Amino acid sequence: MTRMPWPNATPPVPTDPVWQEFVTAAHQADSHAASLRVIDAAGLHVDVSAQRQSAELDRAAEQLLTQRHLAAAREALFDGELVNVSEGRAAQHSVLREAAPPAEVAMERERVRAFVQYADTERRWRNIVHVGIGGSDWGPRLAVAAFGNTGRWRTIRFVSNVDGHAIEGGLAGLDPRDTLVVVSSKSFTTTETMLNAERALNWLRAGELPEPWQHVVAITANPERARAWGVPESQIFRFWDWVGGRYSIWSSIGLPVALSVGSEVLAGMWAGATEMDRHFKTAAFERNAPVQMALAGVINRSVLNYGSRAVVPYDTRLFHLVPYLQQLEMESLGKSVGLDGSPVTLPTGPVVWGMPGTDAQHTFFQWLHQGSDGAPVDFIVCRHADHRWPQHHQLLLANCLAQRAALLRGRSPQHMPGSAAETASDAHGAKLAAHRATQGGRPSTLIVLPRLTPHALGALLALYEHKVFVESVIWGINPFDQWGVEYGKTVADRVVAALTDRASYEAEDYDPSTGHWIENFSRAVQGKRS
Repeated sequence: MTRMPWPNATPPVPTDPVWQEFVTAAHQADSHAASLRVIDAAGLHVDVSAQRQSAELDRAAEQLLTQRHLAAAREALFDGELVNVSEGRAAQHSVLREAAPPAEVAMERERVRAFVQYADTERRWRNIVHVGIGGSDWGPRLAVAAFGNTGRWRTIRFVSNVDGHAIEGGLAGLDPRDTLVVVSSKSFTTTETMLNAERALNWLRAGELPEPWQHVVAITANPERARAWGVPESQIFRFWDWVGGRYSIWSSIGLPVALSVGSEVLAGMWAGATEMDRHFKTAAFERNAPVQMALAGVINRSVLNYGSRAVVPYDTRLFHLVPYLQQLEMESLGKSVGLDGSPVTLPTGPVVWGMPGTDAQHTFFQWLHQGSDGAPVDFIVCRHADHRWPQHHQLLLANCLAQRAALLRGRSPQHMPGSAAETASDAHGAKLAAHRATQGGRPSTLIVLPRLTPHALGALLALYEHKVFVESVIWGINPFDQWGVEYGKTVADRVVAALTDRASYEAEDYDPSTGHWIENFSRAVQGKRS
């Protein structure tokens, strides 16, 4: 049996006295930001004033973190112990961004740098087509979108979905002679990625290139599969099985980022993330940004029963931050079994959703203000803009602060401005006042970046990584596996076989609806082939 990485691997139970004291303190704590609470971490300012807070809650939280052995768990994570207990692996993604990483990491980092330098010096490949999905896709998408306005001379297209329209659109209008196809897959067996990669390879061959394989790069933890597929050894870049896909932006997966927006972007992200690592490892729990964000997350989910959390970056360049965090958090925390295999009896990982402000305000903020459920919100904003229109940024900052203040303050029917207050004595006025009232007390966190730099983005991503880890320790779950995803892939493989082979279909016991549509779709598939 795999040794548990820290002493307390059993999930907490509602009847535990330490947990009960934490719950009581959370319910009694102030919910209207009675005092300012801002934590400085790796150049970011994390304002948790609008989360539950009190001296009693701080004491109860400290006791809970001690009982959950957070310090030991954190040490096990950074020491490379087998914290991914269900797969018997470490989770050492933090070493990928260190200034002086282990030799094998440093060597692969140098290979990536040299390849990018060669491509830039020779002015090779004006177009990059990046083929990957999940963790192999969202990180590069996010970084390129964040810094893609820097005037680089290459274009990059991302192809992830197995829908044929995705690869068709990804290749449309490009010249194979001036295109590099980057195939990113940890296992190099991912169905969607490998089918799209085959289509891209056939497209290169159809371009009558003298050496089509010279236009293909593989990034994988399974270099043997990449070699067997045909990629030249010199164009296979490695990462390792102790790097989870949703943490892989720090690895060679960053190569397309370096090609499209520059190696200095990757270096800056590594530096920012490493500084956040130091903060997480050394700051006292009460002044530790990932720890305090995690405590707020646990309170909001397991005590106040919020089923979701909105992420609203007030910067359009961070559009892809929302799906990036969706994968990070919902794959990591979407668990109902503890590290020891016992059921978790508390609500775990919330739904993560959102979009950039101010678009979000005209889309779902009505629900946040007056919906019966509501949700905590992470507001993310840059103090300084990188464009030349200060009026735009002033309005953006004002909207961010105003929406957060309104969610927190609320508005009662007795405190209506204008005509509603003046006519509150009559029936119509009372009804109108009720429609305009908002509950208030909605929790939120404000994260302020000095400006959107690679350093700040790296620190931000590491902040969320460590927040997720702390939440997993409190809930007693494994944040580094994703067996539900793997099961879905297994079922999909069987359905693919059933669509094309009657014997495979008859060998399975499908529910009536799935069986009906396999029969229906198989006729369409066979009709296409005939």
